[in-house]
Amino acid sequence: MVAIGGGHGLSASLRALRRYAGTITAVVSVADDGGSTGRLRAARPDLPAPGDVRKCLGALADDREPFAAILEHRFDGGELDGHALGNLLLVALATELGSFDQAVHELAERVGAVGRVLPATAVPVALEAVIADAPEAAGRRVVGQVAVHNASGRRRLTLCPAAPPSDPAVVAAIEGADQVVLGPGSLFTSVLAAAIAPDVRGALARTTAQRVLVANLAPQVPETEGYGVADELAALHDHGIEVDVVLVDARRAVAADAACEQVVAPLAEPGRAVHDPVLLAEALAALVAARAG
Repeated sequence: MVAIGGGHGLSASLRALRRYAGTITAVVSVADDGGSTGRLRAARPDLPAPGDVRKCLGALADDREPFAAILEHRFDGGELDGHALGNLLLVALATELGSFDQAVHELAERVGAVGRVLPATAVPVALEAVIADAPEAAGRRVVGQVAVHNASGRRRLTLCPAAPPSDPAVVAAIEGADQVVLGPGSLFTSVLAAAIAPDVRGALARTTAQRVLVANLAPQVPETEGYGVADELAALHDHGIEVDVVLVDARRAVAADAACEQVVAPLAEPGRAVHDPVLLAEALAALVAARAG
């Protein structure tokens, strides 16, 4: 199984996948430029963003490994204020070992990760967008993940550099998967930020895997304010990404004219606006079983 995206949404998918998948690969956006990650990128512009990679390593870590718990430790006060220890470890390991990929592999070993975590691109990238339909900002270009998230209106995403390569292992994982899960999470700044990498997009078009979009539980303000499930699907289509199934929480309206199969199931934690890993695992595993049988 392959999961594509970034942030807390991808972490939720990985926690679900580890309940039923034989092998797991996370393909992670490295376009983040906010918070601790943004500060480290400013200091080390030669390295991909570590924040979402760190979250994925935590989601896949062995529950019995005490070292995994410190990845999310946040420093409070002083020059390290706000930094996540896992981010600092990835940057330090990349410096000592000579590459970010080696750093991710080494940290995955240390936390006993039950799957692979692969950056969506092998080089650092910046996320850019052209705002398409906001009357006061049509045609305006915004640069950086934080700026893209805070913009309103339809947008067309690109990466800078325009054609960043991906590790061949990313392509092989997607093409060889039984199921590829996109989302949940920030539609433009997590899911599409990873999926529009040329090698990732090409592999998604070629794979025989079941391609599943896990729709968000609600629009994310301001990034997708006013979006329904149909709008999420349209945004993927506009960026050359097609899916076979969209998985929608039972409390959210489905897309009446969707060009793909829609499956409705309870996905949210009771009383919380977050995906429940157990419920999500049950729904995704059922999709695999239905396709096989």
